[in-house]
Amino acid sequence: MAERAPGEQIKWYRCQISREDLARLNQRSDFWGFVQTLGFLSILAATGTGAFLASFYWPWYAVVPLVFLHGSCWHFLINGFHELIHDSVFKTRALNRFFLWVFSFLGQYNHVAFWASHTEHHKFTLHPPDDLEVVLPQKYSVKNFLKGAFINIWGPWWFLKGNLRVARGKLEGQWEHHLFDDNPREYQKLKNWARFLLIGHVALAAVACYFELYMLVVLFTLAPHYAGALHFFCNASQHVGLCDNVPDFRLCCRTIYLNPLFQFLYWHMNYHTEHHMFAAVPCYNLPKLHRLIKKEMPWCPNGLYETWKHISGILEKQKVDPNYKYIAELPPKPAPINKAPAAERTPEPEATPALS
Repeated sequence: MAERAPGEQIKWYRCQISREDLARLNQRSDFWGFVQTLGFLSILAATGTGAFLASFYWPWYAVVPLVFLHGSCWHFLINGFHELIHDSVFKTRALNRFFLWVFSFLGQYNHVAFWASHTEHHKFTLHPPDDLEVVLPQKYSVKNFLKGAFINIWGPWWFLKGNLRVARGKLEGQWEHHLFDDNPREYQKLKNWARFLLIGHVALAAVACYFELYMLVVLFTLAPHYAGALHFFCNASQHVGLCDNVPDFRLCCRTIYLNPLFQFLYWHMNYHTEHHMFAAVPCYNLPKLHRLIKKEMPWCPNGLYETWKHISGILEKQKVDPNYKYIAELPPKPAPINKAPAAERTPEPEATPALS
């Protein structure tokens, strides 16, 4: 394979799917967008309300599991935020934008930074230096996992420190400079949102403390910083142990099967190969997409236990051989199913819809 120059477009392999099926799956729906978005927010409201009320009447050892449950669900805000960044959850663009701001604030995320980074991640998935959002090999240890699985004591400090730095206009590291040095308009938006996050969360925490509603600080301001175990097991499975510098999403992304509840919380991102391959498809249509291209997909682990048993084996091999990469066995390439003349074929979808 010829060496690719930095910035050069990648000719990605995509599984066979008819243009009619792809056009149907690309359709966004306000109804299903509300089902996913309001359904998810209702779960957060229910777990938060339950823990808040329990704190007045139940002993601490009964409240702690409810707080942990709330934090476990809260971590999946990042996946809703990610889907809204793609502008593909709702048909109405204003709804995508509104809920993006809501999720960005609740989860303490900077959507300006993530949009700039994630666009490159989709165009150049695991092809450094054009994609530095995810760099292989990813290394995980029990010690690092435990830091966020229960209580990330440094989380609030890193939130304050990082946003104070960005709010003052200081960029850090190769990736931030690559994304914003030549884009003054987005750079200003980046700083403004960091300031809004700081002022908003500090103000809300101060009001809650003034009225002695300390549990609201735990359930809102501190929620991103504890109970991250379930989210880690879902989200960290996406690329770890796989191949970089390959033009086939089946070799650099991992699809796994999850139970309906976890899949809903995870915003269907367990179909991660499909998401990268056809990024304009709304998350709630990814299961249908998977069924249509399943014959071309490699083996997909069933459940988190099977997934991490497989990943653990890869990580053990990488300890012995740092250059080891898991290369999935791919099915034979099927015959083309779309025989329309080339001029009539639907062009490949862009990695992400434009978000100005």
